[in-house]
Amino acid sequence: MWRYREVLPVFEDTNIVSLGEGMTPMLTPKHLRAKYDLPNLFIKDESLNPTGSFKARGLSAAVSKALEFGAETCIIPTAGNAGGAMAAYCAAAGIKAIVVMPRHTPQVFKDECELYGAQLVLEDGLISDCARKVAQLKSTIACFDISTLKEPYRLEGKKTMGYEIAEQLNWELPDVILYPTGGGTGLIGMWKAFKEMQQLGWIGSKLPRMYAVQAQNCQPVVQTWNGKQQDAKQYKGSASLANGLAVPNPFAEKMILKVLQESNGFPLAINDEDMISAVREIAREEGMLIAPEGAALWTALQQLLHAEAVQHDEKIVLLNTGSGYKYMENIV
Repeated sequence: MWRYREVLPVFEDTNIVSLGEGMTPMLTPKHLRAKYDLPNLFIKDESLNPTGSFKARGLSAAVSKALEFGAETCIIPTAGNAGGAMAAYCAAAGIKAIVVMPRHTPQVFKDECELYGAQLVLEDGLISDCARKVAQLKSTIACFDISTLKEPYRLEGKKTMGYEIAEQLNWELPDVILYPTGGGTGLIGMWKAFKEMQQLGWIGSKLPRMYAVQAQNCQPVVQTWNGKQQDAKQYKGSASLANGLAVPNPFAEKMILKVLQESNGFPLAINDEDMISAVREIAREEGMLIAPEGAALWTALQQLLHAEAVQHDEKIVLLNTGSGYKYMENIV
């Protein structure tokens, strides 16, 4: 992703902490295309990033900037993948890592953090409870807080997905992008990238409709969008097999809603059972073992097609954000 260093926030190349993240493949799922009459369907597979998820992009940028600032310790609340990514990049940077994670998270995520040398703190509840623990720890330890959108650098790393989508599709953006949305950094980051590319003159005026896909067990943005609540600050969600979607109080809710409104998209929620069915179908049809978060997009796309919000001949990109191998405990 550092091919785009001119639009990234690290000033000195010597401070870049990279494990080879970015430029993940844009796949053409030929069996799903044929079976469902979707001639322009693409899957961008972020599972091929270091540590197995799109989180590597944001943490590469954030830890690089922490190194540039001279930080000695980084801390993060996580539903799973972000903690492992931060632990890995902190190890590469020679910076101490503190990861606060829900106790119910699958064991592989915990093992990953400890293997990278991070201090792992387990909390009962969801990522919102972990965020409260981070706030408590910060009062006693000097550390750089890499909580979602409480610093600006993870967003900058995530926006490179938008640059890559444009580059891989010959600088013509798709009609539709579906994205699994917990904290929303990737959704907001891609939209920022599209606006930047317009200013640079790299792309035209056409921008994709953005659809944010949440878990039925934890759908704060859907509830706010549908007028069921004023905002998500008091929303009470529950755990999902898609750990990354169990974010009940997204700090960037207003920004997520703004992207959806500007793009003429909207949010929708998928239940855990349908996510697992989608994981199995995509594995059988395409030989891809994707994360439940990414699989939720496949079910969401079927709903959007049925509702005629998306047309079969449109150019559609699904973002698989992580590897299904990490979720075997949840999905088998």
